[in-house]
Amino acid sequence: MPAEIGRAAPGSVDAFFKTNEREALKTLYDFSVIWHEQSYDFSATDDGEQAGAATIRIAASLAHVERVVVLPAKRRNGIGRGLLEAAADVANYYNCHKMTALVPNESAAQRFLEACGYKVEAVLPQHTFKLDVAVMRKFLL
Repeated sequence: MPAEIGRAAPGSVDAFFKTNEREALKTLYDFSVIWHEQSYDFSATDDGEQAGAATIRIAASLAHVERVVVLPAKRRNGIGRGLLEAAADVANYYNCHKMTALVPNESAAQRFLEACGYKVEAVLPQHTFKLDVAVMRKFLL
């Protein structure tokens, strides 16, 4: 009987991945990986109100910026840069040698990351929403 394949409810595959992902990563990379993936959230408040937030994911000594959002009225006040610096402090604590982020190529987001010390590592043509995506990186150690 063939396997039944379909969409899964949010969170319904978490236990499966928790049980099986380490072996899959070992197979993928062809060596034993001690894979402790963690996510960290950061928040910025201004006048008692949340003005921004960021999330990074850390795995195998690499940090990846999942998202950075600052309210439009609060931009250009150092909040985004501060969120990235707080994230880099946590990444350094876990001995990450670099942080990466994916942004549309030649975008305001790319210029922001460049102003924060990130460099283009690669450009993936037609990657997301048929847009070229810049893989940005900043070496930490």
